[in-house]
Amino acid sequence: MTDSTHRTTAIILAAGLGTRMKSRLPKALHRLGNQPMINHLITTARQVFDDVVVVTGPDMPDLEKAVHPFKTVTQIERLGTAHAANTARDLFGTGDVAILYADNPLITAETMQRLLAARREGASMALLGMRPAEPGRYGRIVEDHGRVVKIVEFKDATEDERRITLCNAGVMCAGADDFRTWLADVGNDNAQGEYYLTDVVEMAAKAGPVVCVEASEAELAGVNSRSELACAEATLQTRMRNAAMDAGVTLVAPETVFFSTDTVIEADVTVEPNVFFGPGVRVRSGALIRAFSHLEGCEVGENAMIGPYARLRPGTLCAAQTHVGNFVELKNVELGEGAKANHLTYLGDASIGSGTNVGAGTITCNYDGVFKHRTTIGERVFVGSDSILIAPVTVGNDALIAAGSVITSDVPPGDLALGRARQTLKSGQGLQIKQSLKARKEQG
Repeated sequence: MTDSTHRTTAIILAAGLGTRMKSRLPKALHRLGNQPMINHLITTARQVFDDVVVVTGPDMPDLEKAVHPFKTVTQIERLGTAHAANTARDLFGTGDVAILYADNPLITAETMQRLLAARREGASMALLGMRPAEPGRYGRIVEDHGRVVKIVEFKDATEDERRITLCNAGVMCAGADDFRTWLADVGNDNAQGEYYLTDVVEMAAKAGPVVCVEASEAELAGVNSRSELACAEATLQTRMRNAAMDAGVTLVAPETVFFSTDTVIEADVTVEPNVFFGPGVRVRSGALIRAFSHLEGCEVGENAMIGPYARLRPGTLCAAQTHVGNFVELKNVELGEGAKANHLTYLGDASIGSGTNVGAGTITCNYDGVFKHRTTIGERVFVGSDSILIAPVTVGNDALIAAGSVITSDVPPGDLALGRARQTLKSGQGLQIKQSLKARKEQG
């Protein structure tokens, strides 16, 4: 960071439509780790630069909403990357400016800091480069004695230039005033008839040394198609899995666990295979998340056990030492300390006290077709299997709900509630019905 008179600025170019994505969604809004990929870049840039500005295209209200409250400018006509950068020239400030791309979402803060440091060490410009296994159609960085001379786009490159392995990642950093001058001089005499940002590199090389800061292909590779998006997701997930394990989390089969960027898991948590963490999940120390569980918008307390095959939906809080078992779904539920719901159960919009046991097959009927209603179950309640609680309803502490009951009224503390029809016996009719059915089956 710098003083107020020479603030550093990151300009993120995000006006691209992402034609190769085959999508009506702006490319920058395609998701990685369950958030738009541009937000990854903004989050990182904020750690390094004083100001962040996003260049959007026309008719992109969803993109502007996603990057709020950061400043945006609109590139009305898509005439190339230099034209896009020039659109933001009035927001460059007076310090160093870095031009970033929304489709390079995985650049780390460390690499951004190395870029800024290289610029401050006397270079007229610093840029990022990589050596991909398959250079393909990336622009090539042409060097002479360790100094960058120019960047040539693949379509405009000679055969010798196409054999260069050092490729342009698109990101560059220079002084604000210099950038304004160079951008004003960029022309469009090229195969595409566009104003290339890469043309400023040759101008910068005439003004002083231009240096290339190298980083890995996994970090710098662009996202221009669904397959490249999947590759970026794999890179991000590997980072998050490694970070979790470094922080003391046990992942039994790391490659099968999927995180969101805001997932928080404390030390001594164990996560079994094939678990998915959606946005907004926090798991406290000592918890066990068993296989094939799906968690989103929830918190799991210390030493709790979730799953296997459990689903925790938004608004759910499972306190310490709770058990949520196989094929149990909780939505907007407060499950008190030590409470259990172990089998084949749906609990929605409910508060359940500590020490309560919810039997198999129980559901809370929380929706009347228009409104959601809440069920409140006290402490140390035993809810028998296959019970239905029709909200709004309250069950007091220490009550017992008989198996198979339909509860439509409040149950006072300590009471036994039976809400089922009286059993009727018809002597001998069970055998008669079975024999009749078998006879019909034999007759075809």
